[in-house]
Amino acid sequence: MAGHFRSYVWDPILIISQIILMQCIYYSFLGIWLAVVDSLVQNSRSLDQVFSYEVLGFSTAQGRLSMMAFILNSLTCALGLWYFIRRGKQCLDFTVTIHIFHFMGCWIYNLHFPTALSWWLVNIVCIALMAVIGEYLCMRTELRAIPVNTGPKSNL
Repeated sequence: MAGHFRSYVWDPILIISQIILMQCIYYSFLGIWLAVVDSLVQNSRSLDQVFSYEVLGFSTAQGRLSMMAFILNSLTCALGLWYFIRRGKQCLDFTVTIHIFHFMGCWIYNLHFPTALSWWLVNIVCIALMAVIGEYLCMRTELRAIPVNTGPKSNL
């Protein structure tokens, strides 16, 4: 045990609850971002904006705004990684897990494998942004100087 600076034990309950929490953050803030974007341009809200492959596209204004909401959501989720996960080494793991569950949800919702190139591009960009920014924030916190002498001084 000596010589291990943050030795963690395997805690599947903690990991599963963190996955569920991050998935809730992902969909909650995606819904908020989509509602904000839709209110700006007076679009109707739909579950298709979250799960449909055809909505994310470069050709329509609604598709571009939905892509913007997904990218803003990845920035918000990076803050969630920083606040709740707090480990730079785990940011990529949680980011990919979130997006794999989203991929499976989209596959089930649409009943076919995604073929839209824009959907794949948006999700790859979101994975990269969320992982890199979350890891950067976590590493900044981990590398902070640890105060050694915080107690009262004693005169010897």
